[in-house]
Amino acid sequence: MKIIDTTISDVKLITPERYDDERGFFMQTWHSDQYRDAGISIDFVQDNWSRSFKGALRGLHYQLKSPQSKLIWVTRGEVFDVAVDIRRGSPSFGKWVGQIISESNCNQIFIPEGFAHGFLVLSDVADMVYKCGSFYMPGDEYGICWNDQGIGIEWPLEDMDILLSEKDGQLPLLADVKTSHLSEWKEKVN
Repeated sequence: MKIIDTTISDVKLITPERYDDERGFFMQTWHSDQYRDAGISIDFVQDNWSRSFKGALRGLHYQLKSPQSKLIWVTRGEVFDVAVDIRRGSPSFGKWVGQIISESNCNQIFIPEGFAHGFLVLSDVADMVYKCGSFYMPGDEYGICWNDQGIGIEWPLEDMDILLSEKDGQLPLLADVKTSHLSEWKEKVN
């Protein structure tokens, strides 16, 4: 397994080992001991599976009272996956990381608590699987606008028609979110 720090060091790009032969391939998508040894020691409590079609843009979502760390990968298709640091006081507050994850590159992205998450589907269809460090809590749903110019995410839109939910189309700009609706950064002490 190879783990790479992204431009925001708390967000990790992970490439698990993949074993290919004439029958297909095998890959471990989660092994608690190996990930813990690599610095990801989350007790994941919920797995989600999302299927979306080309141009679907979901996000940017987060929970506040029950923040979710996520380990994400794509089993079918390709997505541009984004994490935005919304931890008040963080040196990277308002910064974003974007990675293409797909069934062909087998990459995973680890997003810790305190980040808004979203993705854009680049293939005709994409199946995304993700492990969550806390349960989804109805009523604890927050978000920020996917095309907030203050954040400046460089979505690979390439003349794509965006499929956006009505709810996601009404999310506020990060600058307009009450500070009480944002996570607080806690500096790591070694």
